[in-house]
Amino acid sequence: MAQQARAVETRRLILQGAAMVFDELGYDAASIKEILSRVSVTKGALYFHFPSKEDLARGVLQEQTLHVHVSPQATKLQEVVDLTMNVAHALPNDAMLRAGSRLAMERGSVDFAAHSPYLAWAKVCEELLEQAKRDGEVLPHVDCRATAELIVGSFTGIQAFSQVSSGLLDLEERVSVMWKHILPSVAVPAALARLDTGPDRGTRLHKAAAAQGAAVTQESAAG
Repeated sequence: MAQQARAVETRRLILQGAAMVFDELGYDAASIKEILSRVSVTKGALYFHFPSKEDLARGVLQEQTLHVHVSPQATKLQEVVDLTMNVAHALPNDAMLRAGSRLAMERGSVDFAAHSPYLAWAKVCEELLEQAKRDGEVLPHVDCRATAELIVGSFTGIQAFSQVSSGLLDLEERVSVMWKHILPSVAVPAALARLDTGPDRGTRLHKAAAAQGAAVTQESAAG
C-alpha cells in the first residue's frame, strides 16, 4: 500500500510540473527536460507514468476536470452559476486549470480538441439545465444544449479577455456580469430572484468548502 501511495504521489507531482510548463510555454515549446526541472522525480519515473509528452498533456487535460467542483445547492441553476464561479475563482492560482485551458485552445503539432474540458463542462451544464427545466426554474422555450454551449463559450471568451486585460485578476467580476446578461433570458422570474451571481461567489464557495474539509479532518482525527 505504501508503494502504491508513493506511485500516486509521484504521478501527481509529474502532472503538476507538466501543468506549470504547459501553462507557461504551451505544448509545442514545452520539453520533458523543462518539466523534469520542476519536479523531484527521475526521467525513468516520468516515462513509467507517461511514455510521451503527448501522454502528459492528455493526463493534464484529464486531471483538470477533477479540479472543478460543484456542491449541491437549493436550485440546479445555482449549480450552473457555481460551476463557472468556482472555475473563475480558481484559475488565477491553479496551473492545472490554466494548462488544460491552454492545451484545449491551442492548435499546434497535436490537436487536443477531442479531449477539451470545455466539451465536458458543456455537458455538465446541459444536464444541470435540463434538471432545472424539469424543476420549473428554466423558461419553457430554452434549448438546454444550446444554452450550455453559449455559457461555456462565453466563459471561454471572457477568460481570454481577462487574461489579456488583467492577468485573470478581474475574471470573477467579468463572469458575474456575464450572468447578469444571460440569466434573464433563461430563468423564470422566481428562480432568477433567488440566484447568487455576485463576483465574490467563488470566494465564498471556496471558503465554505475549506471549512467543511477542515471539519471532516478534525472529526476523523478525533475518531
